[in-house]
Amino acid sequence: MPSKKVLEQKVRAVDELTEKIKNCAGIVLADYRGLTVEQDTELRNSLRKAGVEYKVVKNTITHFAIKNSNLDGLEPYLKGPTALAISMDPVAPAKILSEYAKKFQKLEIKAGVVEGKVIGADGVKALADLPSREVLVARVVGGLNAPISGFVNVLNANLRGLVVALKAIADQKGNA
Repeated sequence: MPSKKVLEQKVRAVDELTEKIKNCAGIVLADYRGLTVEQDTELRNSLRKAGVEYKVVKNTITHFAIKNSNLDGLEPYLKGPTALAISMDPVAPAKILSEYAKKFQKLEIKAGVVEGKVIGADGVKALADLPSREVLVARVVGGLNAPISGFVNVLNANLRGLVVALKAIADQKGNA
């Protein structure tokens, strides 16, 4: 039986992790075995710059925090060493970890959570492949702009045709 002090520390760790899980928009679970210290440091720096918190937490603590957060779908992924990337941005941890999983073949993405929904490794990779929000907004605006510019071109074509016809009439009358 652990001492009272150790038990209190573990309960506090579970409560802190539960709070982070409940308040975040995106989580990615990854197996980091085989990464060198330099690779892990590079990964952590990239995640930190993007505002993503990256932690290695014992699976038992993560297990209790997940249960407290009603994310029971993550239970099967808590086998072996597991690192958590937690962020207020649902896409940032997926993008960065997917990029580094390609760069360092040892890093393996296990699963993720987006807006409270559990997704598998394939879902995390698909999320990482999505264009950024700015690109999507630009595409929508461009799509909305296309019919308007087509309408303007049609109106201009009619006016241009009228001007050409009037100039031809004026040229005929000037020659006669």
